Amino acid sequence: MSNLSQVFGVTWAHFLAQVILFIIVYLILKRFAFNPVIAMLEDRRRRIEEGQLNAERIQKQLADAQAKYEQILAQANGEAQKLIESVRQSGDQLADQKRQEALAEAERIVAKAQEAMTLERDRVMAEMKHELGRLVVETTVRVTGKVLTNEDHRRISEEAAREIAA
Repeated sequence: MSNLSQVFGVTWAHFLAQVILFIIVYLILKRFAFNPVIAMLEDRRRRIEEGQLNAERIQKQLADAQAKYEQILAQANGEAQKLIESVRQSGDQLADQKRQEALAEAERIVAKAQEAMTLERDRVMAEMKHELGRLVVETTVRVTGKVLTNEDHRRISEEAAREIAA
Protein backbone atom coordinates (compact mmCIF):
# COMPACT_ATOMS: atom_id res chain seq x y z
CA MET A 1 0.00 0.00 0.00
CA SER A 2 2.79 2.43 0.84
CA ASN A 3 4.47 1.40 -2.39
CA LEU A 4 1.34 2.31 -4.28
CA SER A 5 1.06 5.72 -2.61
CA GLN A 6 4.72 6.42 -3.42
CA VAL A 7 4.25 5.44 -7.07
CA PHE A 8 1.27 7.77 -7.53
CA GLY A 9 2.56 10.48 -5.18
CA VAL A 10 -0.41 10.31 -2.83
CA THR A 11 0.03 11.36 0.74
CA TRP A 12 -2.76 10.83 3.19
CA ALA A 13 -2.49 14.33 4.61
CA HIS A 14 -2.86 15.94 1.17
CA PHE A 15 -5.60 13.56 0.19
CA LEU A 16 -7.57 14.24 3.36
CA ALA A 17 -7.12 18.02 2.92
CA GLN A 18 -8.36 17.81 -0.67
CA VAL A 19 -11.42 15.80 0.37
CA ILE A 20 -12.26 18.34 3.08
CA LEU A 21 -11.77 21.26 0.63
CA PHE A 22 -13.94 19.50 -1.95
CA ILE A 23 -16.72 19.01 0.62
CA ILE A 24 -16.51 22.68 1.69
CA VAL A 25 -16.59 23.92 -1.93
CA TYR A 26 -19.49 21.58 -2.72
CA LEU A 27 -21.53 22.80 0.27
CA ILE A 28 -20.86 26.46 -0.59
CA LEU A 29 -21.81 25.89 -4.23
CA LYS A 30 -24.91 23.97 -3.21
CA ARG A 31 -26.10 26.75 -0.93
CA PHE A 32 -25.19 29.78 -3.04
CA ALA A 33 -25.23 28.47 -6.63
CA PHE A 34 -27.08 25.22 -7.17
CA ASN A 35 -30.22 25.92 -5.13
CA PRO A 36 -30.84 29.45 -6.56
CA VAL A 37 -30.29 28.20 -10.12
CA ILE A 38 -32.65 25.27 -9.56
CA ALA A 39 -35.24 27.61 -8.02
CA MET A 40 -34.93 30.00 -10.98
CA LEU A 41 -35.34 27.16 -13.48
CA GLU A 42 -38.39 25.87 -11.62
CA ASP A 43 -39.91 29.37 -11.63
CA ARG A 44 -39.33 29.69 -15.38
CA ARG A 45 -40.89 26.27 -15.97
CA ARG A 46 -43.93 27.33 -13.95
CA ARG A 47 -44.27 30.61 -15.88
CA ILE A 48 -44.04 28.83 -19.21
CA GLU A 49 -46.66 26.33 -18.06
CA GLU A 50 -48.96 29.20 -17.01
CA GLY A 51 -48.45 30.85 -20.39
CA GLN A 52 -49.38 27.64 -22.16
CA LEU A 53 -52.49 27.24 -20.02
CA ASN A 54 -53.49 30.84 -20.78
CA ALA A 55 -52.94 30.27 -24.49
CA GLU A 56 -55.11 27.13 -24.34
CA ARG A 57 -57.81 29.07 -22.48
CA ILE A 58 -57.76 31.79 -25.12
CA GLN A 59 -57.93 29.22 -27.90
CA LYS A 60 -60.95 27.65 -26.17
CA GLN A 61 -62.64 31.05 -25.84
CA LEU A 62 -61.93 31.74 -29.49
CA ALA A 63 -63.43 28.39 -30.47
CA ASP A 64 -66.48 29.12 -28.31
CA ALA A 65 -66.88 32.52 -29.93
CA GLN A 66 -66.58 30.94 -33.38
CA ALA A 67 -69.24 28.35 -32.47
CA LYS A 68 -71.53 31.10 -31.18
CA TYR A 69 -70.96 33.06 -34.38
CA GLU A 70 -71.86 30.02 -36.49
CA GLN A 71 -74.92 29.31 -34.35
CA ILE A 72 -76.17 32.89 -34.71
CA LEU A 73 -75.55 32.77 -38.45
CA ALA A 74 -77.41 29.46 -38.77
CA GLN A 75 -80.30 30.79 -36.69
CA ALA A 76 -80.48 33.98 -38.75
CA ASN A 77 -80.35 31.98 -41.96
CA GLY A 78 -83.11 29.69 -40.66
CA GLU A 79 -85.25 32.65 -39.70
CA ALA A 80 -84.59 34.30 -43.04
CA GLN A 81 -85.49 31.10 -44.87
CA LYS A 82 -88.72 30.82 -42.87
CA LEU A 83 -89.57 34.43 -43.63
CA ILE A 84 -88.81 33.99 -47.32
CA GLU A 85 -90.86 30.76 -47.41
CA SER A 86 -93.75 32.52 -45.71
CA VAL A 87 -93.56 35.31 -48.23
CA ARG A 88 -93.54 32.81 -51.08
CA GLN A 89 -96.60 30.94 -49.73
CA SER A 90 -98.63 34.07 -49.31
CA GLY A 91 -97.28 35.63 -52.49
CA ASP A 92 -100.22 34.41 -54.60
CA GLN A 93 -102.65 36.14 -52.26
CA LEU A 94 -100.77 39.43 -51.93
CA ALA A 95 -100.36 42.08 -54.53
CA ASP A 96 -96.95 42.64 -56.14
CA GLN A 97 -96.36 45.67 -53.94
CA LYS A 98 -96.79 43.70 -50.67
CA ARG A 99 -94.56 40.91 -51.96
CA GLN A 100 -91.78 43.39 -52.69
CA GLU A 101 -92.06 44.96 -49.23
CA ALA A 102 -91.82 41.57 -47.50
CA LEU A 103 -88.77 40.51 -49.52
CA ALA A 104 -87.08 43.83 -48.76
CA GLU A 105 -87.81 43.35 -45.06
CA ALA A 106 -86.38 39.82 -45.12
CA GLU A 107 -83.21 41.01 -46.80
CA ARG A 108 -82.90 43.85 -44.30
CA ILE A 109 -83.25 41.41 -41.38
CA VAL A 110 -80.65 39.08 -42.90
CA ALA A 111 -78.30 41.99 -43.59
CA LYS A 112 -78.81 43.33 -40.07
CA ALA A 113 -78.21 39.89 -38.53
CA GLN A 114 -75.11 39.35 -40.61
CA GLU A 115 -73.84 42.82 -39.73
CA ALA A 116 -74.47 42.16 -36.03
CA MET A 117 -72.69 38.81 -36.24
CA THR A 118 -69.77 40.34 -38.11
CA LEU A 119 -69.46 43.11 -35.54
CA GLU A 120 -69.64 40.60 -32.67
CA ARG A 121 -67.08 38.33 -34.28
CA ASP A 122 -64.74 41.26 -35.01
CA ARG A 123 -65.08 42.48 -31.45
CA VAL A 124 -64.35 39.04 -30.00
CA MET A 125 -61.43 38.51 -32.38
CA ALA A 126 -59.96 41.92 -31.52
CA GLU A 127 -60.36 41.18 -27.83
CA MET A 128 -58.71 37.77 -28.19
CA LYS A 129 -55.88 39.20 -30.30
CA HIS A 130 -55.26 41.92 -27.75
CA GLU A 131 -55.35 39.46 -24.85
CA LEU A 132 -53.09 36.96 -26.62
CA GLY A 133 -50.69 39.75 -27.57
CA ARG A 134 -50.57 40.89 -23.97
CA LEU A 135 -49.97 37.33 -22.75
CA VAL A 136 -47.25 36.75 -25.35
CA VAL A 137 -45.51 40.00 -24.35
CA GLU A 138 -45.85 39.15 -20.66
CA THR A 139 -44.54 35.62 -21.18
CA THR A 140 -41.67 36.91 -23.33
CA VAL A 141 -40.71 39.41 -20.65
CA ARG A 142 -40.84 36.75 -17.93
CA VAL A 143 -38.99 34.08 -19.89
CA THR A 144 -36.25 36.31 -21.30
CA GLY A 145 -35.98 38.57 -18.27
CA LYS A 146 -35.48 41.46 -20.71
CA VAL A 147 -37.21 44.81 -20.30
CA LEU A 148 -39.11 45.40 -23.54
CA THR A 149 -39.60 48.81 -25.11
CA ASN A 150 -42.95 50.06 -26.38
CA GLU A 151 -41.76 49.23 -29.91
CA ASP A 152 -40.99 45.63 -28.82
CA HIS A 153 -44.46 45.36 -27.20
CA ARG A 154 -46.13 46.62 -30.38
CA ARG A 155 -44.09 44.36 -32.67
CA ILE A 156 -44.68 41.20 -30.58
CA SER A 157 -48.42 41.98 -30.28
CA GLU A 158 -48.70 42.47 -34.05
CA GLU A 159 -46.86 39.21 -34.76
CA ALA A 160 -49.16 37.30 -32.40
CA ALA A 161 -52.21 38.92 -34.02
CA ARG A 162 -51.00 37.93 -37.50
CA GLU A 163 -50.49 34.33 -36.38
CA ILE A 164 -53.99 34.19 -34.93
CA ALA A 165 -55.49 35.68 -38.11
CA ALA A 166 -53.70 33.03 -40.18
